[in-house]
Amino acid sequence: MGDIMTTYKQTIRTIVLVSCLLSLTLAQQKPIRVGTTIANFLEIGFGGAGTSMGDAYVSMVEDVSAIYWNPAGLAFMPQNEAQFVIQPWIADIKSTFAAVGLVMPGIGTFGLGIIHAGYGEMEVTSMTMQEGTGEKFSPSDYALSFSYARQLTNWFSFGANAKYIASNIWHMNASAMAIDLGVIVKTPFFAQNNDRSRGLRLGMSISNYGTKMKYEGLDLTNPIDISDDNGNYSATPGEFSLSSWELPLIFRIGVAWNYSFLENQYVTLSADAIHPNNNAEYLNTGIQYEIFQPTFGKLALRGGYTKLFMPDNQFGLTLGFGLTKNFMGNFGLKIEYAYREVGILGKVHSYTVGFLF
Repeated sequence: MGDIMTTYKQTIRTIVLVSCLLSLTLAQQKPIRVGTTIANFLEIGFGGAGTSMGDAYVSMVEDVSAIYWNPAGLAFMPQNEAQFVIQPWIADIKSTFAAVGLVMPGIGTFGLGIIHAGYGEMEVTSMTMQEGTGEKFSPSDYALSFSYARQLTNWFSFGANAKYIASNIWHMNASAMAIDLGVIVKTPFFAQNNDRSRGLRLGMSISNYGTKMKYEGLDLTNPIDISDDNGNYSATPGEFSLSSWELPLIFRIGVAWNYSFLENQYVTLSADAIHPNNNAEYLNTGIQYEIFQPTFGKLALRGGYTKLFMPDNQFGLTLGFGLTKNFMGNFGLKIEYAYREVGILGKVHSYTVGFLF
């Protein structure tokens, strides 16, 4: 009886603590510093599972998409995986994600990932030729991540990314270095049969903590006339000095609970509280129904809602599914699809293919 009461009290404390953390994170609801960061493609979200669950994935992720959501999730990968994501974004922006994770028993899990955003072809204009000069350029952004994660026990993991971020606009370039840090804890609370993987999970990550970005390049050089008399200095080259911009720093804290109500069938509920440095705090929520068949693989149906409590939010419902097919020799194929609504900006679809080996 004493053990039961102790467990009960610990459970209540955990729920209260998590609730307080979520409340504190959502306390400030006025959007501040909107439009004050660069490389905002890092806020999109990549991977069909996480996207279809309303981006509420920081405590759940256990595949190679953890490179984006929470590097600590790499430590719980059951086997090596390569993943490719194609995600056409709004305004004809093309975003992609490719990653590979290698599990090394006794050492940890290493990962390598790249995110790319292409903004299409645009015409070059100037003050004197505002209809276009006849030239065209294709701006783009990318982020390259090297990851490491490890389980300290079978219920606690930590992970980190070292990240290089670059942006290109015609003849101008900007770059920055950043790190991501994360932890995942599988608690015994609400666990079935004392299995922590079927209990309450806690996750936390901080993404894009790094240097500022500043554009430099040939396009900033222009002739300057600094004299009022007869333009004596009209051919003197001068260079504009641009400001430096911060990266979109994102702090995530989340909870997830997995429950098995039938043999080989599971339901997972998740919620993430997000604190960005360029907007108001908000909440993401998700749900997953998963069927597991050892001889075949897994089928998952997912849904969620993203950016709850954010003022003037255009994001909303997310839906999707995932199918994992097992083959001989410990190989597997993963296919995932995600759909999300972006209000007046339309609808976005995400397609993921993964290979398990």
